[in-house]
Amino acid sequence: MADPLYELLAPYFDRPTPASTTRESIPLPNDPTTSAYLARLPTLSLQPLTTTEPAYLNSATQSSLRSLQALSKRSHRSVITATDHLSNLSTLLPSLYTQSQELEDALPNLESAATHFATKYDRNTDNAVLDRRKRAMLLSRNVDRVSDVMELPTLLSTAISSSSAAVTQGTGGAAASGYASALDLHAHVKRLRILYPDSNLVGDISRQADDEIQNLITVLINGLQNPSLKLAGAMRMIGWLRRVAPELADDTYSSVNGQTRGRSLGAATGEGSLGALFLVCRLGTLRRTLEALDPLKDLADQETSRRSEHSARQEAWMGGAQTERYLKRYVEVFREQSFAIISMYKSIFPSALPIPGMAGSDLTSPAGTPTQTSNASDDAATSFFESDDDKTPSALATFAPHLVDMLSETLRTYMPNISERSSRDSLLTQVLYCAGSLGRLGADFGMMLALLEDELDEEAEAGDKMHVDEDEHEWVQVMKKHRVQASRLEILASGVGSGRKTSASFESRRPSAVPG
Repeated sequence: MADPLYELLAPYFDRPTPASTTRESIPLPNDPTTSAYLARLPTLSLQPLTTTEPAYLNSATQSSLRSLQALSKRSHRSVITATDHLSNLSTLLPSLYTQSQELEDALPNLESAATHFATKYDRNTDNAVLDRRKRAMLLSRNVDRVSDVMELPTLLSTAISSSSAAVTQGTGGAAASGYASALDLHAHVKRLRILYPDSNLVGDISRQADDEIQNLITVLINGLQNPSLKLAGAMRMIGWLRRVAPELADDTYSSVNGQTRGRSLGAATGEGSLGALFLVCRLGTLRRTLEALDPLKDLADQETSRRSEHSARQEAWMGGAQTERYLKRYVEVFREQSFAIISMYKSIFPSALPIPGMAGSDLTSPAGTPTQTSNASDDAATSFFESDDDKTPSALATFAPHLVDMLSETLRTYMPNISERSSRDSLLTQVLYCAGSLGRLGADFGMMLALLEDELDEEAEAGDKMHVDEDEHEWVQVMKKHRVQASRLEILASGVGSGRKTSASFESRRPSAVPG
């Protein structure tokens, strides 16, 4: 029934005009809205159709218009965008189709490339690229550790430098801590070298550390030449040298083709070359200390020149005050330094010193004769300096005679300048005290004074013949006086140590000895 009614009403529909700006269209018969309205019309009577229906349609039209206006105001941007996309849809669809065809054509190539990649980088087979990537990833994960390892030479150099500065400033504790840290770092580098012998990085770090250790050895050797070196510091430095330079403690020289070329000085005593190194360093310090007396030595040399002039003119020489000053200061420095050197050596290298066969020779006995004293001294020195196994001497066996030769040469050169008997006696007594000081260490050289008699005789024959008989046995008299004084000191020392009453203690109790 809707169709005949539609046909009946169709001639009355408004047709769109070309000038209209709105997109109007004729309602279609199959439109749901049109069908619903045509179905509603037969249900109305004639009066509603003529009176209320036009008002209803007008109201519905106005309501729809307001709804469209509100919708256009609220969603005009979306509508415009959708319209634009809809207008481009005609060009996008062909492009999408073309691209989908290209993708379909590329899928076989993609599949073959994926298969080739999976085959090439299979973890079950050996692959250089994968190994390189694994190493790179391992390095990336351990970059902090590698950085710490690469900083070891720098830390070692810093520790050595700080220790050297601490030694210069006199802070022994800081120097010991720095050297200990340097040795620990070097030991750690050596362990790394043993654990990773094929690593080029560890090899480079080990070589750099060895170079720094060579600097440390140089610093330690320079430290052994420090004038203010004490026993504790010397023992620490020798201990550090044993760690950083074990070749210095070896008992043999370097070998060629597996054959030992020889034994080092002190090999039989177990000190290696460290003992000789220590003595050489301290000898250099002694020489530099004695060189500080060069101003006094120049004055003594001037007196030597004047004495030679007097001898050439056959005139008697009276003088030697400047020479006496120089020799007394020389002997004083020599006694302090030589005693310190030998005592430190014996404390640092106790295994290098065999037990002496004659521990208290007749050098200090008042009743001993010069011949007995000389024989006892020779036996004691031989027993002290020789080793028990293969008679190879220690470094001290050649060092002590060298010290004695230094002093003897100086005395032979300058003693003839002193013409006054009391000055010579005082100087010879000082030399005997020096000999006794070294004698407590097994290096007494008191009998060398006998050799000075020849020099004095030559001087007397040259220009002072009236003093020949008087000076012939001067050293013997000085020796006897020295023995008497030493005996008295021993008696006093034994009395004080044991608490016994001696003559000196009784003299001190006399009323005249009490002050006031």
